[in-house]
Amino acid sequence: MTQFYDARGNIYGVISPQALREAGIDLPVGAAQCAVSRQAWSQAAIALCCDWPEGQRPAGSKSHRSDGLLIGPFQSAPPFDVLIVNTDGTLAERSGNGLTIFSQSLLEQGLMPAEGASLRVHHDKGDAVETSVKPAEVEGVNGFWLNLGQPGFGPSAVGAQQVEKRTFNDKDVSHVEQLAGLNPAWQHSQFVRIGNPHCVTLLSDVADLPSNPQMREPPWAEGLTRIAYAMPTGAGQPCPAGVNLQWAVLESAQRIVARVFERGEGPTASSGTSASAVACAAWAVGWVSSGEVQVVMPGGTAPVLLEEERGELVRVRLFGTARLIG
Repeated sequence: MTQFYDARGNIYGVISPQALREAGIDLPVGAAQCAVSRQAWSQAAIALCCDWPEGQRPAGSKSHRSDGLLIGPFQSAPPFDVLIVNTDGTLAERSGNGLTIFSQSLLEQGLMPAEGASLRVHHDKGDAVETSVKPAEVEGVNGFWLNLGQPGFGPSAVGAQQVEKRTFNDKDVSHVEQLAGLNPAWQHSQFVRIGNPHCVTLLSDVADLPSNPQMREPPWAEGLTRIAYAMPTGAGQPCPAGVNLQWAVLESAQRIVARVFERGEGPTASSGTSASAVACAAWAVGWVSSGEVQVVMPGGTAPVLLEEERGELVRVRLFGTARLIG
């Protein structure tokens, strides 16, 4: 019923709306209606599709067998509507790896046109977020280019409240007191919106990057959850709607090493929109120039293409690939 795909270590289940209804989940007909009523069905859908089968959860693994659930398509031809359900039952506005996986699923179903298609992610925080995707081959690897549009920068772009202004590499950034309280090295952050909200903490030393095991254990697990998650799971500070967290270090020219703690999910091996946000933040502080940026995460390396006009980023594109794992 649910098919699982891997995109750079990020795993999502994919299921059709009809299959969920046949399994007894009371899902409305349209994606927009599903989004506004998600509290009535999302936890049941996650339990059905993403919980570990009895006795099969490996030691030391995450609480669910995937990083989330993709529900769609709601149409048989583009544009395609989709829901991205985090394992805590909340809805994401965008996921680069999730949309890569959904595109691969559409391709395998014979629904993805050769010229690409538009994907519309419905959520309960505002209007649907649209992403254009196109099948492509990069260095012999088949995948998809995702056009993520123009990024926004700064506290106002993500609704951050009560953050201080600081400078990093002679560029204006933010100081998030809650992050610095967890680790004194986490002093300088750049807020980025790329369809969803991100807070990229910029570091000078790779030793200050948190590891995924560290982020799953006290005290960081609780502290990062309070920052990243909206209430009631978290504190929604500094962003009442929550925010995805990243940490980044410049490794070499046009190459950034990053770690990710996702709102609604926690530490993940990789994230496409997080990689894009990291590349944008690196550009904003002068670490990288426009063009291709490589973002290295535990799950793999994401190529991100930054397009600049008159000193402004006007478009961000992400290349992704996915494979069916079961």
